[in-house]
Amino acid sequence: MRIGFIGAGKVGFSLGRFMKEGGVQVTGYYNRHREGAIEAAEFTGSICYDNLEELVQSSDAIFLTVPDNKITEVYESIRRLDIRNKMICHCSGAMSAREAFPGIEEHGAAGYSIHPLFPVSDKLTSYRELGGAFFCIEGTESLDIWKETLESLGARVQDVSEDVKSKYHAACAISSNLVCALVDMSIRLLEDSGFTEEAAREALKPLAMSNMSHLMEEGPAKALTGPVERDDAETVNKHLAAIEDENDRNLYIAASKAVLEIARKKNPDRDYEQTTKILAKEK
Repeated sequence: MRIGFIGAGKVGFSLGRFMKEGGVQVTGYYNRHREGAIEAAEFTGSICYDNLEELVQSSDAIFLTVPDNKITEVYESIRRLDIRNKMICHCSGAMSAREAFPGIEEHGAAGYSIHPLFPVSDKLTSYRELGGAFFCIEGTESLDIWKETLESLGARVQDVSEDVKSKYHAACAISSNLVCALVDMSIRLLEDSGFTEEAAREALKPLAMSNMSHLMEEGPAKALTGPVERDDAETVNKHLAAIEDENDRNLYIAASKAVLEIARKKNPDRDYEQTTKILAKEK
């Protein structure tokens, strides 16, 4: 299978190199800014294409590694070409293949959503870690070829039906993106306590990393500790009094209410009346 990429950003770079090193034939890249395609082609030992038609003709599968809001627009450009028997793929976690590629069956092609459940943060190094990631896939035709290809590269593959894509992507965003808000609040509170930003990050790192390890190995209930889990209402009240910013208070309250439900499951015989009252009165 020959794979071409439209879009030479972090995902395009990373997937191309990941596939190339696994023995998959990467034909090359087309990018709006030619310099990006040249760099990606050099990085993957492939070709920089000057027009879409040449890339499409040279490839069996075409990955549209462009921002989510540009996927359908780029597809509209290539469906005017001969895409019969081609596989058109995108890497959005939120969009289904049918949503991104309307009417693709009418053009004799198949559409796929192939989403690496991994934060691709660096275009030159992230490919090294993709082998341990899950790839969540769905499409308009059989998924077998992508299961076989991705598993041969060392990745783990999970089917995600198109009707739950938004729920699936929300789960990814919460564990990846939204965690940043909680850590940012922690850093700012430590800065208010006399830490520099760098010292705050260094101080929080072992705490956060150890907790995340327990979370993923044992599950949220077993990993849960702290004042809410202990029903230490006095400490929760002190926290709320110390957090001056309204948005931070609301975030603390919302997260604590969710933690309270986990604590009840962990300790069904414990009375959480006092903590419940404190959180309930905060608006």
